[in-house]
Amino acid sequence: MIVVSDTTPLIGLASIGRLGLLQELFGEVYIPQAVFDETVTFGRTGSRAKQEVASADWIHIVEIKDRLAVNVLLDEMDLGEVETIVLASEMNADWVLMDEKKGRRKLSQLNIPKIGTLGILLKAKQLGLVSNLKSEIEELQRSGFSVSPALVDEILKMADE
Repeated sequence: MIVVSDTTPLIGLASIGRLGLLQELFGEVYIPQAVFDETVTFGRTGSRAKQEVASADWIHIVEIKDRLAVNVLLDEMDLGEVETIVLASEMNADWVLMDEKKGRRKLSQLNIPKIGTLGILLKAKQLGLVSNLKSEIEELQRSGFSVSPALVDEILKMADE
């Protein structure tokens, strides 16, 4: 399975000590250089995400080949999202981990399957890797992760919580 990730799911999951769920769910995760830079190179000094992503040997940085596609999409989104979408397309990814609405819309247009941070936590709950989804989401929100109450309600309903 080929899984490409944008920055937000990495930072969100790492901030609550759950980055390892990605390895448990997907094995390996691929990221473009811009996502590595946003998370590690320019990440907040001392942040959990910076340390965990930098040391995760199951997260692989892959170079984008189609720079023209990146430049075309930069009018619509930031570099991390754009490189994630282009890399997913180049690798024929099975899944893209992304939360941002504009990026998710573009993935839908390209028929590339996507899952966000809450969807990842829901999947982990369904597989028994997380026991209480509500507390995980609350911890995520306390760490500064912004999510709509309607989405939280929908995800908790899907998890029977």
